Amino acid sequence: MAWGKPPGSIDVEEEINWVRKPTPPGKRLSGARALVTGASRGFGRAIALALANEGADVIVNYIKSEDDAKRVVKEIKDIGQDAVAIQADVSKYQEVKRMAEEIWETWGRLDVLINNAGTTAPRQTSWRELSDEVVNETLDLDLKGTYYCLYEFGSRMLDLQRSGTIVNIASNVITTGSPRSPIYAAAKYGIIGLTKTFALALAPFVRVNAVAPGYMDTPSLRARKDWTEERKKWIIQHTPLRSLGKPENIAYVVVFLASQDSLHITGETIFCDGGFTMAAI
Repeated sequence: MAWGKPPGSIDVEEEINWVRKPTPPGKRLSGARALVTGASRGFGRAIALALANEGADVIVNYIKSEDDAKRVVKEIKDIGQDAVAIQADVSKYQEVKRMAEEIWETWGRLDVLINNAGTTAPRQTSWRELSDEVVNETLDLDLKGTYYCLYEFGSRMLDLQRSGTIVNIASNVITTGSPRSPIYAAAKYGIIGLTKTFALALAPFVRVNAVAPGYMDTPSLRARKDWTEERKKWIIQHTPLRSLGKPENIAYVVVFLASQDSLHITGETIFCDGGFTMAAI
């Protein structure tokens, strides 16, 4: 716990009695408005649909995949929730700010932010491979993108609403390390630092947590040139639950952290990797 209150924090002396707001059965996010960054496919798509199934209206952020984002919007509307796609490169602060302004102008508030946009540094397969382009791309999207969204949306949630929940997507690489991609490990560890920092900075009104997935069966994993059947077999054999994860496994954990079910949790990281890192925690 950092000493003292930094400038800009909210000073609350008395105890707060947090009370759950009533929600319809099976609709833990009824009436909520959520933003999922990088939501056109993979984890982001699964999370966006899971939030919608729990009653949230969803903003689907994307960088380049407009057609995929529009398909996710249609899927959410078919569920019965409102949705819109917004293009913004979260690694650029001015685009994050423009997206926030558009959301508040159109929707009036934001209740849930999921910082999902990121890259797995697929072009780096060994610590001996060093590329300024890969380093900058990974840090820009994974770390700076998360930071910019925490700063812009967290500030608005605190100053304008006195409410909100934020979930950052990290990785179990924070416990295992990654000699295949050290810059990815560094970026994801940075997300844990940001999670704890903003959990303190935005307290007591905005909760900030993280989810750390392990090996997940996604197109980005299958596209890695170092993802072989031999490596896949080894990972499964060393995972207590004997399986790779699926995007929906992460989505259910995110819903828990975004909802009032986690009302008394902030600054924490939940691992979702089938027990792969159990011995390291």
